[in-house]
Amino acid sequence: MSAEPAAACNPAARKRRYKEEDDRWGEQLGLFPSPAGQESKKEVSPEYKTIRINNRRYLGNKYKLLDFIKSTVAAECTGVITVADIFAGTGSVASAFIDRKLITNDILYSNYICHVAWFGSEHYDAKKVTALICSYNTITTDEDNYMSENFANTFFSLEDCRKIGFIREDIEAKYHNGEINSRERALLITSLLYAMDKIANTCGHYDAYIQKAEFKKHIELCVPLAANDNNLNNQCYNEDANNLVRRIEADLVYIDPPYNSRQYCDSYHLLENVARWEKPAVHGVARKMDRDNLKSDYCTQDAAAAFEDLISHIKAKYILLSYNNIADKANGRSNAKISDDDIMRILSAKGEVKVFSESYKAFTAGKSAIQDNEERLFLCKCNDYKGKEIIQSPLNYAGGKYKLLPQILPLFPKDIEAFVDLFCGGCNVGINVDCNKVIFNDSNKLLKEMFETFKKLDKEYILDTIDSIISSYHLSNSSKNGYEPYGCTSGDGLASYNKEHFIQLRDDYNNGGPEGYNHMLVLFVLIVYSFNNQIRFNSRGEFNLPVGKRDFNEKMRKKLSAFIDRLKSGDYTFNSLDFRFLPTKKWDDKTFVYADPPYLITCATYNERDGWNETDEKDLLNYLDRLNVRGIRFALSNVLTSKGKVNQILMDWVERNKDVYRVIHLDYDYSNSNYHTKDRTESTDEVLIVNY
Repeated sequence: MSAEPAAACNPAARKRRYKEEDDRWGEQLGLFPSPAGQESKKEVSPEYKTIRINNRRYLGNKYKLLDFIKSTVAAECTGVITVADIFAGTGSVASAFIDRKLITNDILYSNYICHVAWFGSEHYDAKKVTALICSYNTITTDEDNYMSENFANTFFSLEDCRKIGFIREDIEAKYHNGEINSRERALLITSLLYAMDKIANTCGHYDAYIQKAEFKKHIELCVPLAANDNNLNNQCYNEDANNLVRRIEADLVYIDPPYNSRQYCDSYHLLENVARWEKPAVHGVARKMDRDNLKSDYCTQDAAAAFEDLISHIKAKYILLSYNNIADKANGRSNAKISDDDIMRILSAKGEVKVFSESYKAFTAGKSAIQDNEERLFLCKCNDYKGKEIIQSPLNYAGGKYKLLPQILPLFPKDIEAFVDLFCGGCNVGINVDCNKVIFNDSNKLLKEMFETFKKLDKEYILDTIDSIISSYHLSNSSKNGYEPYGCTSGDGLASYNKEHFIQLRDDYNNGGPEGYNHMLVLFVLIVYSFNNQIRFNSRGEFNLPVGKRDFNEKMRKKLSAFIDRLKSGDYTFNSLDFRFLPTKKWDDKTFVYADPPYLITCATYNERDGWNETDEKDLLNYLDRLNVRGIRFALSNVLTSKGKVNQILMDWVERNKDVYRVIHLDYDYSNSNYHTKDRTESTDEVLIVNY
């Protein structure tokens, strides 16, 4: 192992960053104009105080090591756009990468809800949050509640317990009444948790409280300085990290697991209780709730096995592990649970490992005098990272390029930062490109809405809702029951059984129903059970495909699951614009544009009723010419000839630009499509035209 010194702390840079945050917060509240400097700034109101992410006591908090962590990543890692902090705790390390797409996770809900507050992308009303916090600080109440009945004069005074309980109940009531959104709820709960932690009658955690203490400090909520412009694709999770890594992908996965036998749910049970607000029974002197489902294997003799399982399932370019060298230097409970030998053995099996160290003061609950304690960063460059695994869209969109991906993807540049999928359709191409950011666009607004629904909603909720719709309409479920209960065979398909039920669902959808279900998930079920899993609407805007042979079988379920996981892991945004109006100002030579328009000389559902004409074709080719002049690389999928027809406009364009653009002929045709001409005597010349 090699050791290198950490970069020096940069307090000046941190001070500048804090000033920028204060300025941004002032602009959001209207305390001074934006852009700042047009008029003299007013002083921030003295009626409230503010807090930042680091204003909280927490065991193992890495805030003081952020410069060490950031400098190591900057020096050793390239192409890090998505960062996953899977034992995020307070979120301090994630905050160091706020300029990237973030995935945060913690098994404690009290940490998760703070991550939503600090890193969530939902817009919140800063004035509303501030006003509520100010009003909570003025509240006095003599009514007892769950907090006062269970915790009075232990960690907090009776007076403060009554106030905490009142505030927490009011936050929940306002959320369920629609007065605040989920991000505002998270910010208010975060403010409450930070305020509790600041005055708690403890030695820094909630394993015990100080007997016969005088409660001199009283609760005062502060306004969180949380950004309103976080990455729209940030994801916050509240689950076991070993389960999560099986579903997510990231450029860098940061791991800061518990080091010793001290369970975090024991140390922070009270904050967890208030955050969840399920009002469980509590027991013992420390008034702890049941926490069996929150225990971590990383605090037990199974730590090494859990760590090995975790590492083996991570999909990332880099893994960065924080783990100190406390070993046997402390008392028994504080000793590290994973040996250096196990760490190196497990990480080395994953890839090349480097170790960096920084002197660090360790926390112990005993009287141990730990000498030469170091926090180490184990950086693993993963050998098994081969880029994104190719997955298939859950939508069988006409003209989709899934079967062509093995030919197309290797032809794309390797240094793409932003990929623009100009006519994304089912997203088969963009979802499989290994780059920093993907911008999906399609003029079909329903596609945008559906994909954003998949990205936004919890995957289990999506799958459960789909199952509920299927059950409600008595549609077949071959993955669960097979074909026999429906009087059908795999060869013949399920259309004869599903037809009547499908038509009822289709009619209800076209009439604005069924009530109680997400409209996009209803449409998805329709697509799954329709002919060839296609999307088609008539001139009145009604879904009009007939029933198909298949249902939401196991293969389809797996496709949807993998697609949702990919959407939640990457930096993906969606637009539903005519390609001519898509903003291009910020595109540069690291932007790559892929165009897969409707083919002028073929016939498919997206090209019915003059959906793509000669004017569109010419406008697209001019559009690509303009990109080329700006030095922006592109690739165009199209056909020069198909079933005896010739795209003369495209032919002429290629001839005019033969010294600039390159034509690559692909080995594929669409002879299996039901929407093409019956003349199959002449093959289709599928091409990729590129300017690089």
